[in-house]
Amino acid sequence: MSAEEPQDGSAEEDEDLQYFVRIGGADLDGTKSVERSLTDLNGIGTRTARLVAETADVDRTATFGLLDDDDIDAVVDVVENFEDHVPEWMVNRKKDFFTGETDHKIGTDLSEQRRHDINRMKMIDSYKGVRHKRGQKVRGQRTKSTGRTEGTIGVNVEEIREDMAEEEAAAEEAGEEE
Repeated sequence: MSAEEPQDGSAEEDEDLQYFVRIGGADLDGTKSVERSLTDLNGIGTRTARLVAETADVDRTATFGLLDDDDIDAVVDVVENFEDHVPEWMVNRKKDFFTGETDHKIGTDLSEQRRHDINRMKMIDSYKGVRHKRGQKVRGQRTKSTGRTEGTIGVNVEEIREDMAEEEAAAEEAGEEE
């Protein structure tokens, strides 16, 4: 009997475990619970993950990689068609600017859509677009004391002392030469 062999028969479970589950162009960790691994996907938070597991009739605390293929397919279907299973106020793309449709973006689609939205704001020179162009804060945060991108804040005492020491050394050399 060695320490590497489990006593409770979990070695059999490890054989059936899928370490990666592919949803929405991303690999999710199959060793975590369903709810926990779904939150690793951009566009899905804890509340959304809980709702996805409930809608797919899957135990949210079950290990994601140990689920049957039918259960995994049910979760994938709910995630990819999330807007059909929830009220309109819960999706992240309400009345899209170009299409007018309500949709829920996940993964790389969400980051790509966000980039397009920011570029559109920059092109039309909206207030938020101008703030994005300048690299300033966009959502009304204070900027007087935070968000400074330059290297100096306040007075750099060490640099002043070094400059004064150099000036004194130069003055002493000039005084000795005369």
